[in-house]
Amino acid sequence: MVPACGLRASREEPAEGLVPADEELVARLADDPSALGPLYDRHARLVYGLALAILGGPDEAQDLTQEVFLSLCTQTAFDPARGTLGAFLTTLVRSRAIDRLRRRGRRVRLLRAQWESAPAPEPPPTPLDRVSEERSAERVRRALADLPAQERRALEMAYYQGLTQAEIADELGAPLGTVKSWCRRGLVGLKKTLADLVDA
Repeated sequence: MVPACGLRASREEPAEGLVPADEELVARLADDPSALGPLYDRHARLVYGLALAILGGPDEAQDLTQEVFLSLCTQTAFDPARGTLGAFLTTLVRSRAIDRLRRRGRRVRLLRAQWESAPAPEPPPTPLDRVSEERSAERVRRALADLPAQERRALEMAYYQGLTQAEIADELGAPLGTVKSWCRRGLVGLKKTLADLVDA
């Protein structure tokens, strides 16, 4: 059974002998979209089957089937003098399916290249690593708390709040040069207290 592909197939059977030819239905499509129904009824199995054989997946084959039939409503290079509509649709499906395969191949190559060029993920921290990080963080907090209030406040605003030294000066109502001195002295004090961590 061929999927509906979002297209409405014709429901009424035309009287015997009054079935319009493909050429006539294609010519009517610009003004009468309902002409697509009989064309879909006649050729959907062929289009879907070929799309499925080339693409290998029913979802993508269904999508391409819909795309091919809807393209008949907009513009078509179909020329009855050069062959049947079935042959035209076969060529169209094959061409568009191959384009999709090429795009799929390009995506795979790009993903592979990105994967191969990405740095190797760092191994997860061991329990010993986590204990060491927690102890280091606690030492940094204690060293920061031991600084004079102005130096500690300036460094907290710079590193925890992301403020520039000029913004800190505005916030604290202090001269910029003073804020720079507080930051510099605070960093020197931290470096002395945490010398073993800095050099590790």
